[in-house]
Amino acid sequence: MQLNAAQKLIQDHLLSGEMKPGEEIGLKIDQTLTQDATGTMVMLELEAMGIDKVKTEASAQYVDHNLIQEDFRNADDHLFLRSAAQKFGIYYSRPGNGVSHPVHMQQLARPGKTLLGSDSHTCANGCMGMLAMGAGGIDVTMAMAGEPYYVKMPRVMGIELTGKLPDWVSAKDVILEMLRRHGVKGGVGKILEYYGPGVKELSAMDRHVIANMGAELGATATVFPSDKEIKHFLKTQGREDEWIELKADDGADYDEHEEIDLSALEPLIAKPSSPGNVVPVTEVSGEDIYQSYIGSSANPGYRDFAIASEIVKGKQIANGTSLDINPTSRQLLEQLVENGHIANLLAAGARMHQAGCNGCIGMGQAPATGKNSLRTTPRNFPGRSGTREDSVFLCSPETAAASVLTGVITDPRTLDMSYPKIKEPTTFSTKGMLEVPPKDNSQIDLEKGPNITTIPDFDPIEDNFDVPILLKMNDNISTDEILAGGSRVLPYRSNIQKISTFAFEIIDDDYYEMAMKQRDDGGHVVVAGFNYGQGSSREHAALAPRYLGLKVVLVKDFARIHLQNLINFGILPLTFVNEEDYDLVRQEDVLEFRQIHQTIQNQHTFDIKLKGTERTIAVQHDLTKRHLEILLAGGIINWIKEKQ
Repeated sequence: MQLNAAQKLIQDHLLSGEMKPGEEIGLKIDQTLTQDATGTMVMLELEAMGIDKVKTEASAQYVDHNLIQEDFRNADDHLFLRSAAQKFGIYYSRPGNGVSHPVHMQQLARPGKTLLGSDSHTCANGCMGMLAMGAGGIDVTMAMAGEPYYVKMPRVMGIELTGKLPDWVSAKDVILEMLRRHGVKGGVGKILEYYGPGVKELSAMDRHVIANMGAELGATATVFPSDKEIKHFLKTQGREDEWIELKADDGADYDEHEEIDLSALEPLIAKPSSPGNVVPVTEVSGEDIYQSYIGSSANPGYRDFAIASEIVKGKQIANGTSLDINPTSRQLLEQLVENGHIANLLAAGARMHQAGCNGCIGMGQAPATGKNSLRTTPRNFPGRSGTREDSVFLCSPETAAASVLTGVITDPRTLDMSYPKIKEPTTFSTKGMLEVPPKDNSQIDLEKGPNITTIPDFDPIEDNFDVPILLKMNDNISTDEILAGGSRVLPYRSNIQKISTFAFEIIDDDYYEMAMKQRDDGGHVVVAGFNYGQGSSREHAALAPRYLGLKVVLVKDFARIHLQNLINFGILPLTFVNEEDYDLVRQEDVLEFRQIHQTIQNQHTFDIKLKGTERTIAVQHDLTKRHLEILLAGGIINWIKEKQ
C-alpha cells in the first residue's frame, strides 16, 4: 500500500485505533516542547502525578513568552522552570535563548519523530519531516509521563507545490494564500502535507514559516518531506547524522487535494482582525502605518531578517513609524550581528528587542491606539497585540520593510531597487543553547516563588443542574479573547485564582463578577458560534473559566485543542444540532440539564430545556468512551487519581 508522508509517521507511532479518518487513535510521542506560559502548569502536573523522570526521548522547556521582569513573578517562574527541568530530566532553554519553535528545530527536531507541544505553533516543526502537534498542557504532561496522545485520525490534504517564488514574494505569502483560499477553519480535522517539485525551491526555514501557520487554518499538523534540504539544514547545526529521508510513496493518495503554483503568487496581507482576512497588498496600498514588526515564530529565519536589512540598508524609516526587530534565537542573532545586518537595521532607525516571543503574544511592542501595525507574526486576533482596539495586519518581511520606509502599506515590488539576494550561513554557533539535565536528580528540589499556587480541586459535573447563559458570543472566538496574553495577565499563569480575574474581559468586562456571583449557585454556561477556541493552546482558557464555575460550553463547533482542554478540565462541550437554535437562545436564559450522566453515556444527541418555557434545544456531543470517563471524573487529574 502506498502511503503519504503523514500516514507513514502515524503508522510508525500508532499504539491504538485504526488509521480511518475520524476514529480516535493513540500515538507514541517521541519529543515534547513546553514554553513558560504553559510549562509552569505542566511542571506542577508532573509533580502532582509523582513523576520522577520523563519517559520521552527528548523533552525541552523554553522560556520565551514571559521575559519582561518588571517584578519578581516572571523571574521566580524562570527559576522554578529551571529546577523542574533538572528534576524531571528536561532540556532547559533560558530567557533570551529564543522562541521555542525555531530553537527546537535547530537543536532537537529529528525527521521521522513525533513532537507534542503545549503551544499551538508546535506544528512548525513539521517542516523537518516530523509529526508535530500542539496540545493542551496536560496532554503534554501525559505524553511526558509515557502515555499515548489521543487524537482523531485526521484527513490528509495534499498540497502540490509547483514553480518557484518570484522576486518580492516569500514563504509567508504561500501560507497567506492557503488562508485566502480556505479560511481559519479550512484545516480543521486535517493534516496539511506539502509535496511536489516546488518543495525543493523552499529552504527548511521557508517550510517552517508555512508549517507554523497551519495552526491558523485549524490543522492538526503540517508535514513536509525530509529531503536533501533538511539534510543540509541539519548539517549547518552539526547534526547531519540525525537525518533520514521521509517522503510520500510514488502513487500515494490524499483525502483532499490542492495545488499552488508558486510562480503565480503575489505579495499578500491579512487585514484586521483575522489571519483568514487575506487580500493582495495592492488592495490596501497607501494606508498609513505606525509600526512594522519583523520576527516571531512565523518568520524566524536568517533570511527573514537579512532581507529586511538589505531593503532598508542606507535608508531611513519614515518619520512617525517604528521598525521593531524581534530576533527569534540567540544563534540567529549572533549570525546577523556578525554579517552586519543588525548594524544595517539600527542605522535605518530600527528598535532591537531580545530574542523571544515578545510582541507576538502582547509582551511589549504594542501599537498606538487607532494606528495600523504590520507584523510578520502568525495572528492578529482582536487585542492580541496588547492594544485593545488594535489594527494589526499580517504580512511578509518584504512588505513590512518596504512599508516602514514609505510610511504607508507598500507593495514591495514597487520599490526602486533590485530584489536582494541573501546568502545563508553554512554553519551556526550552537554553544550554550540548551542546558542538559543532570543524570542524578535525587538532590534537586523545586524552587517555588510566592506566586506559584497549586491547581484547584474540581468536583465532577452533577447529574441534574440548571445554569444561566452568562455570555452569548459570535463565531471565531479565540483563546486570546477567552483569556488574554500579555504582560498584564501571563505573569499569573501559575496562579489560577488571580488569572481567572481576566477571563473573557475582552468580550465582557463584567464576566468575572457575574461568574463569581453564580459560582456558588450552580455555575453557568457560555454560548458561541463556529470555531470556538481557535488560536493559542493555552489551557488557562479552559482552566480559569472552570475555576469560575463554567460547566457547559454550547457552540456551533469547536477548535480542536480547546475542545480537548475543556474535556481535560471537566467542562461539558456540546454543539447545536440545528444551527438556527443558536439564534433562539439569549444571554441570561437558563438551561435545564437532567440525568446528564446517563444521557451523555447512552446518547450522542439529546434535548435540553429552556427553563420557564416549553421550548427545547437539540444538542449533541462527539465524545469517546475515554472522554466520557475523564469528564465524569471531573477532569483528567481526577481521572488519573482514580486510575492510580
